Amino acid sequence: MMKGFVTTAAVLAMLAGSVQAGEIKTHEWPCQFVALEITTIPVVMDVGYFVRIKNQSSLRIKLVQDEQDIHKFKGCTDMAVESNFNLTLSASITKTGAIDGSYSVTLDPTDCNSGSTTVKVCATLSNANLTGQPAGTKDVQVATVKIKVKPL
Repeated sequence: MMKGFVTTAAVLAMLAGSVQAGEIKTHEWPCQFVALEITTIPVVMDVGYFVRIKNQSSLRIKLVQDEQDIHKFKGCTDMAVESNFNLTLSASITKTGAIDGSYSVTLDPTDCNSGSTTVKVCATLSNANLTGQPAGTKDVQVATVKIKVKPL
C-alpha cells in the first residue's frame, strides 16, 4: 500500500512539473494569428530648458528727455525672447554713476509662452543730475539692465 502511495505521489509531481503557466513561447502560436507582446522598450530623454534673447549684443536703450519733465529721461527697446517652456521675466537696473538720479525699468509683457515673444524693455531716469558729465558728451552709459528668467 505504501508503495502505491509513493508511486501516485511521484506521478502527480511529474504532471505538476510539466504543466507551466506563464509566458507564451513565440514558436508556439495560438490557433489564430494574433499580435503577441514580446518585449518592452523604455523611452528616456534629457530634460533641458532652452531660452535665448535674439541679437542680444545689438540691444540698447537710448534715453531721451521727456517732453513734460526736463529732469526725466525715457527709452525703450524691443527684445525677442525664444524658449521651449513658459516663463516669467524680471528686470533690474543698476546705475553706473555717470549721471545721478532715480532709475527704473519695466517689461511688457513679463510672462511669455514657449515659442517666440517680443518684450518691450523700458528704462526711466527721474530727477536726473546732469552735472556729472560735460555738456555735449554722446552715448554715455548711465546704467545697465539685467534680465532674469524663471519657469512658470
